[in-house]
Amino acid sequence: MTCVSLIPAVPVLTADEMRVADRVTSEQFGVPSIVLMRHAGQAVARFVERQYPQCRRIAVLCGKGNNGGDGFVAARALAAGDGEVGAKKVTVLLLGDPDELKGDARTAFSEMHLTPVFVPDERSLDTPQVRALLSNADLLLDAVVGTGFQPPLRGVAAALRDRVSPLGTPVVAVDLPSGWDADSHEFSADGAFRANAVVTFTAPKLAHVCGNLAGSVYGPIVVAPIGSPPEAVRSTLNLTWSGASHALVEPARPADSNKGMYGHVLVVGGARGKSGAPAMASLAALRTGAGLVTAAVVASILPSVAAITPELMTAVLPEGPGGEVTGENLDYDQLLEKKTVLAIGPGLGQHPSTEKFLLDLLDKTSLPAVLDADALNILAQHPEKIDGQTRTMVLTPHPGEMARLAGISTKEVQANRESLARDFATRHHVTLVLKGWRTLVAHPDGAMAINTTGNPGMAKGGSGDILTGIVAAIIAQYSDQVADAVNAAVYLHGLAADIAVREQDEHTLLATDTISHLWKAFRFRPQDPAGYTWLQGLPKHLSTQCTEA
Repeated sequence: MTCVSLIPAVPVLTADEMRVADRVTSEQFGVPSIVLMRHAGQAVARFVERQYPQCRRIAVLCGKGNNGGDGFVAARALAAGDGEVGAKKVTVLLLGDPDELKGDARTAFSEMHLTPVFVPDERSLDTPQVRALLSNADLLLDAVVGTGFQPPLRGVAAALRDRVSPLGTPVVAVDLPSGWDADSHEFSADGAFRANAVVTFTAPKLAHVCGNLAGSVYGPIVVAPIGSPPEAVRSTLNLTWSGASHALVEPARPADSNKGMYGHVLVVGGARGKSGAPAMASLAALRTGAGLVTAAVVASILPSVAAITPELMTAVLPEGPGGEVTGENLDYDQLLEKKTVLAIGPGLGQHPSTEKFLLDLLDKTSLPAVLDADALNILAQHPEKIDGQTRTMVLTPHPGEMARLAGISTKEVQANRESLARDFATRHHVTLVLKGWRTLVAHPDGAMAINTTGNPGMAKGGSGDILTGIVAAIIAQYSDQVADAVNAAVYLHGLAADIAVREQDEHTLLATDTISHLWKAFRFRPQDPAGYTWLQGLPKHLSTQCTEA
């Protein structure tokens, strides 16, 4: 089935594409490059003021290129105290000779009106003045090198990195942690500066959405607009950021709403001893806004599933002698009557009778289907059934399940996630949600979104079941925008977990805690009033970025 996004995308760029966007902005849209630099530096300064208001002494570490130019502008703005928290005590450390500055960086340096500390070589880092500058700062601003740099760091830049590394001082990176390759898909970069937050410009680059740039999943990574119009931002990667689809769920519902407008999700699963999985998927679907949810489970676990919430309806599936789901004497038409979306797999089991039931169920309806867990393991043995040409089919495998679907090892899946997911989705005409660090959502048309929410607390049983319910519920409400619905569902799931761990430790987070924080995830706005797009992390004062009831 066609699966096209209607929400304006946030494209992911390569370093070369970012350079082209800057050049096109200046040459075709008349925005001088120095204006872009001023906007970038000012955006960094505003971010520091808002996210780190308690930091008074700031050391700005600048290289000789345009990244250093952004740092000069930020230093001037912070020292001037034009923001909300007043003037900061700012010291600039320049790696090199100011006579070597060129172009916009030279202009920004001349406009800074601050006397920097010059560090022309590695020995200069050991002077008492530089040691005191680094050790006494409340915050370090890393503007040494940016998107255009090709690793590794050498010389004085590498030595400065080694001085900064053991300090407990927070580091805000301008554009990228210095030394990180903007085109990297890697989780980490051992030779780069550490960072606690990253402010980049115009659009995310590959490293921003793939890497653990901020040292943890809680460190903010934000994109600031600096004046490039959307027409200047072009990417050939066919990779976008999933968080843009949050816009799908932001409008208020019509005043004359009724439950029939928001779909009826049928959750199918739950063999004996596995009541929790369908119960959690069902509760998640209800909390995500589906008008009606019915859980179809075997009789032996029906009371446990029904007890999850009184709003849940139930249907009884035939039960084999071992508590497995079977299709024997099942009235499929009655089961499927008036349903909008199927969510199949949580706790289902893989008994041969269950396998036959699942295959028969898929044959008897063309309803949109979200398949997870044991449903995926059964389909791995019947690849001919993985076909979304006549129905919306969403598969949500973790790497192990993906390996079984693709007939390869888990190691091979992890080594080739993007191309594997895209190829599988287009070949089978399905939407594939490949879970893990930076979950990928690959669509039948070859488009792909990458998700940047979620945290290690989600590495618990039940997380996948809850995602299944969220995906099914949003498809039920937005059946004509499946691509945006799945992108939004994956983003919301991780975001709710990120909000939850603000109130507790990730070790104690339960999958059901994520459900209880979904309401905040719905009210969150990834683009804040100041224009920053939050790829990762949360604002210091979350309430200021959530809409009121």
